[in-house]
Amino acid sequence: MSRNPSPKAPSSPPVEPEIDFNVAFDDDDFRFCDYAVEDYVTLAVFWALIFVVFLQFFTRYVLGDSTTWTEEIARYLLILVGFIGSVMAVRRGTHIMVEFFYHYMPGWLSRLLNVAVEIASIAFYTMLAWITFKLAGRTGGMMISVDVPKSVLYYAVCAAFVLMAVRGLQRLVSRVLAERRQVSRRPAPSDSH
Repeated sequence: MSRNPSPKAPSSPPVEPEIDFNVAFDDDDFRFCDYAVEDYVTLAVFWALIFVVFLQFFTRYVLGDSTTWTEEIARYLLILVGFIGSVMAVRRGTHIMVEFFYHYMPGWLSRLLNVAVEIASIAFYTMLAWITFKLAGRTGGMMISVDVPKSVLYYAVCAAFVLMAVRGLQRLVSRVLAERRQVSRRPAPSDSH
């Protein structure tokens, strides 16, 4: 007695996972109010850096005679992008930090530690602003390839540290106010005997 194999249902080809590459490039709508002054200044300095580096590349490898001032100016523009970009990072709270311990702390301790870190950061930025200001006042030399005092760069870095301290103070105040609002919204425990 032979068994007739049951007819198999036609098998469909295996389904491949659908990958939508366009989702990776979907951005939120651009709004000017989402960005601050330091964002636009950083963008302008960054584009100036791109232009200077391209000019350096073009004159060296295409024309065969490098422009002398481009290397020094590119170095100083890169320094400015780093420090002004740090103001953006302070405002957004995106500086590098160790988050491991926060996951294992009670909520009150992590909030207290966040406030302590903000206060220490503000003190650090203020101290560096003062040191950079004093250094800029003592710097009397000129840049090598252009006739601009080096103190201009130090004053710009000092301004960046001042802005970092201001943005840090804004973050601290907003954090404390948010904590107070959250505490005031909690229902009071009822005393029932």
